[in-house]
Amino acid sequence: MIDQQIQTMLHEQMQKSFTSLQTELEQVRTGRAHPGLIENLRVLHYGSELVLKHIASITVMDTTTLSITAWDATAVASIEKAIRTSDLSLNPNTVGHVIRITLPALTQERRYSLSKLVKKIAEKNRASVRNHRQDAMKSLKEFLKQKEISEDDEHRIRKSVQDITDQYIGKIDALITAKEAELMNE
Repeated sequence: MIDQQIQTMLHEQMQKSFTSLQTELEQVRTGRAHPGLIENLRVLHYGSELVLKHIASITVMDTTTLSITAWDATAVASIEKAIRTSDLSLNPNTVGHVIRITLPALTQERRYSLSKLVKKIAEKNRASVRNHRQDAMKSLKEFLKQKEISEDDEHRIRKSVQDITDQYIGKIDALITAKEAELMNE
């Protein structure tokens, strides 16, 4: 019973960390245009910070061009400013209510810097997974201390927690390897 509770809680928390990693990696630019690159940019509009995908539609025109159409014409300048000030090194071109972004080809130097960024993001998410493991282990010790589980159960559950942790670390490593290969081969 306690074993299932801990495993379920651990899977949920680690899956959230993994999903967060996937979202962050979508924003790391490769040589192809992808809405995920800019959809979560924060845009200051009417005094509040909004996510770009909530105030505009983003479409892929071709492999290197994104088109952004603001639903409110007054948001165009704010969107353009948010894109320019982001750390994505993009240069938007505005024509009326439509903003176009042409992605320049990646230089080898930029590929290496993006690869380092990907590794940094991965390590942050690995640490998050390890923190979830640590929380589960603390809960386990508390259950043992309160005599809700035996020492044998504690050792078995401890192994299960480590197996789940190893599984998610492996998923993170595989995702990072794929993203680095995508960066270097585009």
